[in-house]
Amino acid sequence: MLLKRFAPVQWKTRSQITSSRREGALLLIVLVTVVVLSLSAYTFTTLMQTEEEAARLMTLRLQTKYLTDSGLDYTRMFLANTDATIRGNGGRWNNEEGFSGIPVAAEVNDGGGRLGYFSVVTYDIDTDGLAAGSRFGLVDESSKINLNTLVFLDALQEGVARQILLQLPEMTEDIADAILDWLDSDDEARDFGVESDFYQGLSPAYTAKNGPMDSLDELLLIPGVTPQLLFGLDTNRNGILDPEEASSGDVSVNDAELYLGWSAFLTLYSKESNLTAEGLPRINVNADDIEQLYDDLKSTFNDQWANMVILYRCAPTEAIGEIDLEGLQNGAQTLDGARVQLDFGVLESQRRFDTILDLFNLAINVSEYDGVTTPDDVLSDTVNSPVSLINMGLTIPLMMESLTTFEGFTIPGRINVMQAPRGVLLAIPGLDEETVDLIIERRGTDFELDDPDGADLNRRYETWLMVEGVLDVTTMRTLMKYVCAGGDVYRAEIVGYFPDGIGTSRAEAVIDTTVPIPRVLFWRDKSHLPAGYSIESLGVDLQ
Repeated sequence: MLLKRFAPVQWKTRSQITSSRREGALLLIVLVTVVVLSLSAYTFTTLMQTEEEAARLMTLRLQTKYLTDSGLDYTRMFLANTDATIRGNGGRWNNEEGFSGIPVAAEVNDGGGRLGYFSVVTYDIDTDGLAAGSRFGLVDESSKINLNTLVFLDALQEGVARQILLQLPEMTEDIADAILDWLDSDDEARDFGVESDFYQGLSPAYTAKNGPMDSLDELLLIPGVTPQLLFGLDTNRNGILDPEEASSGDVSVNDAELYLGWSAFLTLYSKESNLTAEGLPRINVNADDIEQLYDDLKSTFNDQWANMVILYRCAPTEAIGEIDLEGLQNGAQTLDGARVQLDFGVLESQRRFDTILDLFNLAINVSEYDGVTTPDDVLSDTVNSPVSLINMGLTIPLMMESLTTFEGFTIPGRINVMQAPRGVLLAIPGLDEETVDLIIERRGTDFELDDPDGADLNRRYETWLMVEGVLDVTTMRTLMKYVCAGGDVYRAEIVGYFPDGIGTSRAEAVIDTTVPIPRVLFWRDKSHLPAGYSIESLGVDLQ
């Protein structure tokens, strides 16, 4: 029998087995390393792409900030024009062509370019005097209550400042007096207010401002004032209660006035020019030098006007009365005021004008009046004012344009009855809801005059309320220190953007036009707030 031959068994040594295991582990390490490096490369690539996108977005945001800067310069240039030019260019109130989708070259690379845009947009006012919707234009700061003038008004009539503040939604006497204590210059607390001794007990401690505010945000330092009271539900600060904001507070958009917060009604900047349309100072009828006053009056008015102003300033109280309209209609004689001769060596000032309307419907008996000489051939000693119920539609604009009782080149704090929302009108002392509703009805939607030198001449001045029968003479006199028909400081809400909506920026500026070159009184970047306007609503055709 043959024996089968087997090959000898090859046994691996321990060192060989160990070497094989090492080779397998090394392969695994290599594979893991490749995977880790691949993931690292992917992560790095993704991170770099994210960084690139962030840098691109930052660049776009920076560019849109430049767009808002361009919008500010554009608005200042627009406001530097004459009123006639501004009206010819669409006006300040609702000017879609002048303030909507203004193109700016925002980026230029390798000869190419990209257009960015800015729009000047704000809230609109409906026929009920409530904020509703948006428009392309500016806000007249005189359509709001000026906090920094309240202490001055309180000095003229005690308690009126508190009365004004209490008209704000959810305002209390405690908060109103605390606001006034913050503004006034003394350290004596009002009935319901607090002064520096209260603030010194807080942590951290501070003192009352005892002077004009620099920002409405200072109100948050006053006890009782909360962000919701100041800003309401208007989280994007566009002056409108948007549907989503209304739903967050479970309120109706129709109740917007109650939920916009006090900031919608308040300002620190309102004032109006005290110059004529030609840019000349108005004649202050309360000037101390009555002879110089007479010469100034003669430079603008005839003898009848000049004499009547001086007669009122110097007349004894018993000589002053009102024009007898019934007597005039029945043929009664009066003395032509132009024929009266005045002796300034004898005349002395007896009174000052409270308002320009003191001249309205005025009659003065000049018999036995020291310093006044009348012709021998007159049948009456009564001099009637050139401004009366008979001719007020023609003479009041002349009087309001050229005369004033205010010192200085500007008048601060009066409220523009042509553009103020209903809530602000209700805060004006002497106006009740019925009268406010009548003002809103009569002014209609004519928030900015198209023809102030023609058919709308009377509406250039607050006295249109009297001329058109909304208010009687007595009420109009009372309101003269509170109201005007237009201010000269404007708030611009400027939005800079690209059509794709990426990197949009917002800013607001307050611009003073009472100086030859409009100046910026306040500037605030609002880009950190939720978007107040959609790209589609800003006036760029995306087709």
